[in-house]
Amino acid sequence: MPTTERPVATGRSGRSRVERGLARLVVVLVVVVLVAGGVGLLFKLGAGPFPDPEGCQAEVDGVEVGLTTSQAENASLIVATAVRRGLPARAASIALATAFQESKLENLDYGDRDSLGLFQQRPSQGWGTEEQLMDPVYATNAFYDALVEVDGYQDMRITEAAQVVQRSGYPEAYEEHAEGARALASALTGYSSGRFSCVADTPDVAAEQAGGAGLTPRAERVREDLEAAFGDLPLGGFSPDGVTSGHMEGSAHYDGRAIDVFVRPVNDDNRRRGWAIAQYLVANAERLELQNVIFDGRIWGAGSRSEEGWRAYRPDVDSDASADTRAILEHRDHVHVDVAEGS
Repeated sequence: MPTTERPVATGRSGRSRVERGLARLVVVLVVVVLVAGGVGLLFKLGAGPFPDPEGCQAEVDGVEVGLTTSQAENASLIVATAVRRGLPARAASIALATAFQESKLENLDYGDRDSLGLFQQRPSQGWGTEEQLMDPVYATNAFYDALVEVDGYQDMRITEAAQVVQRSGYPEAYEEHAEGARALASALTGYSSGRFSCVADTPDVAAEQAGGAGLTPRAERVREDLEAAFGDLPLGGFSPDGVTSGHMEGSAHYDGRAIDVFVRPVNDDNRRRGWAIAQYLVANAERLELQNVIFDGRIWGAGSRSEEGWRAYRPDVDSDASADTRAILEHRDHVHVDVAEGS
C-alpha cells in the first residue's frame, strides 16, 4: 500500500504544534534573559534584596560622586596631603578635578607619550623619574608644589588653575569635573561632615595578638598609615603594657585593636580635622582591614551596615555627666578606629 503522510496538526493560526512550541520557547528564553539582566542591574546599583556593591560615594548639596574603592583611596590621599600641608579645600578641589580628567583617579603606568600616574605627569617635562611619578604621594606633592606657585589660584576657575599647572592640550576639560571635585573635596576635608561613605565587607582575616607597642600588627599599620598621610598626630588608646580600663566593656582597645586620634579642644576647626581623618579612614577601610570608625556622635562599620553610611552613635551617658565626659563618650574630641578582630 502506498505510504500516506500524516498531516501536521495546526491551530487556529494555522501554525503547527512544533512552530507554536518553538515560539513559546523563544518567549521563555527572552523573559529569562530580561529578568537576569534586570537582576544584574539591580545588583550593580545595590537595589532590591541585594547588598550595595563595594565602592564609595560623596553627596554634598545635591551633588553625588560615585567612586570605586581604588579611586576613593587615591582621592583620600590627595585630600589628606592638602590637609597635612595646610592648603585650602580649593587646592584639593583643583587637584581632584585634575586627577579625574587625567587618569580617572587611577594610578596609571601608561599615558600619552611618557605621561604617568594620577596626574599623568611627564618625566621629560621635569616632573620626576618614572618611579617617583608612580608613587601617588610624590606625584600629589609635586602637583601641589606647582599649584602653590600659581599666583591667585584660589580665585581662579578650577580649570584655569589646573591648566596653568598641567599645560594640557585641552584646557577646558578640567571644568567638566569641577562640580564633583568640589563636592568630594568638601566631604573629605571635613567641611561637609558625614557626607562621604563606603560600602565594604567585613574583613576575612586571622586573629592577631598585640605586640610591643600594645597594638596588633593590623592596628600598627593603621597608625603608620595615618601618620604618613597626616603627619604627627596625638594618638592614644593603646599602651605597651596593654589597656585594661577607661573604655566600655568589650572595647577593641583591650585587645590592642583600636586607636584614638585626639582633636582637642572641641571646636569647628578640630571638628573639620576630625572628619577629614575619619573619612580618610573609611575611604581606606578595605585596604586597612578596618571594622569601625567613630567620630562626632556618628559611627561607620564594615559589613552589611556599611550600606547605611554614617549612622547615629548613642552611648549611655548619665544625664548629669559633664560636658567633657559627654564629649569623650560621644567621641566628639577624638576619632576612634578599630581593625577587624579576625578568627
